Amino acid sequence: MDNTELTHKPSISSPRAWIKKLGPGLITGAADDDPSGIATYSQAGAQFGLNTLWTLFFTFPLMVGIQIISAKIGRVSGRGLATNIRRHYPLPLLYGIVALLMLANTINIAADIAAMGSAMKLLIGGSSHFYAVGFGVISLLLQVFIPYKRYVRVLKWLTLVLLAYVGTMFAVHIPWGEVVQRTFWPHMSWKSEYITMVVAIFGTTISPYLFFWQASQEVEDVEADPKAQSLIDAPNQARASFTRIKIDTIVGMGISNIIAFFIMLTTAFTLNMHGITEIQTSAQAANALRPIAGDFAFWLFSLGIIGTGMLAVPVLAGSAAYAMAGTFRWQNSLAAKPKSNKEFYSIISAATLLGVLVCFAPIDPIKALFWSAVVNGVIAVPIMFIMMLMASHKEIMGSFTIRPALKALGWSCTVAMAIVVAGMFWGMLSA
Repeated sequence: MDNTELTHKPSISSPRAWIKKLGPGLITGAADDDPSGIATYSQAGAQFGLNTLWTLFFTFPLMVGIQIISAKIGRVSGRGLATNIRRHYPLPLLYGIVALLMLANTINIAADIAAMGSAMKLLIGGSSHFYAVGFGVISLLLQVFIPYKRYVRVLKWLTLVLLAYVGTMFAVHIPWGEVVQRTFWPHMSWKSEYITMVVAIFGTTISPYLFFWQASQEVEDVEADPKAQSLIDAPNQARASFTRIKIDTIVGMGISNIIAFFIMLTTAFTLNMHGITEIQTSAQAANALRPIAGDFAFWLFSLGIIGTGMLAVPVLAGSAAYAMAGTFRWQNSLAAKPKSNKEFYSIISAATLLGVLVCFAPIDPIKALFWSAVVNGVIAVPIMFIMMLMASHKEIMGSFTIRPALKALGWSCTVAMAIVVAGMFWGMLSA
């Protein structure tokens, strides 16, 4: 096999070269700003104004570190996280993690689809349940019937909908001096409501499904490229691959946090300043913006909810399917036809359709999202702990075990998330 194209140092001088390097990391970062995340950031801005903006600067390097590690595990080993856990760690641990991941992802899918339906109802009227079913079915059909290479391009272009939240800034007057000051010198509080909100932001920003998705997408990209191999088998491809992963992940996580920053900022200078401090859904945030910031902000915010939902639902369903397939040794690839990967596609279908059905259940969506965040926060810690062990495991990584700086960043993220989970339980007990 001729790997000469993959061994040279990649050029990043042209915009086209930059764009080509963006893929799994960009999509993963964009999917992090899903409708349920938008609801969390909107609530943070509405309730606490500018005093939670600091969290996005704090979480950015942690996100970058842990997502680079997940990507490297997939690229080096040629296997997803679940497969690596199954091969090297106790099965009961894997079964527990995957079961909780399935539960959390299904609830998250339901919340996102419901938010998309509500946003469409705000825009054109009609039945939010009808729209929710439509969005769920469309998302499922796209995953099942569009070939992987084309589907990834669709997801990459969908990330542009995040610009809607940049657009809302033009409808709001922002005193940037105050923003900078309050971002780096916030008025922090030890009240349980403030701590709970910080916990929610961390839980929304650093989620287990993102780890599984990015690692598996690295494997998909290798399988889709006839010139690529896992780095264990083709170490000469490492330099170009690691450069791409670094650029892709930094850009993806950077965009994710910038958009979250704009959402918080917009809601802080509109809703919070007008005494609207209780925002529990992304659609409610869009509707509350209308009388304050005008139709332009309302339309952009609402369209952004729909676009980010269409991006996030496939990532949630896909990450659940990759985890299940790796656990039970099923064939798993979005590049394969459904007939040859029946179990894998059945999990994608089940997770998406169950999410649609939950929209019709008499379940409080806010409580559902809260428990989803609890589950995500709880399982993130052991997953990150195991990922850090895997990233230093020579049987998995060969000569590509992570370097001290990345190891320190990964462990910092793991410890920070453990503290967040402890804070979450403290908040639950003291409520």
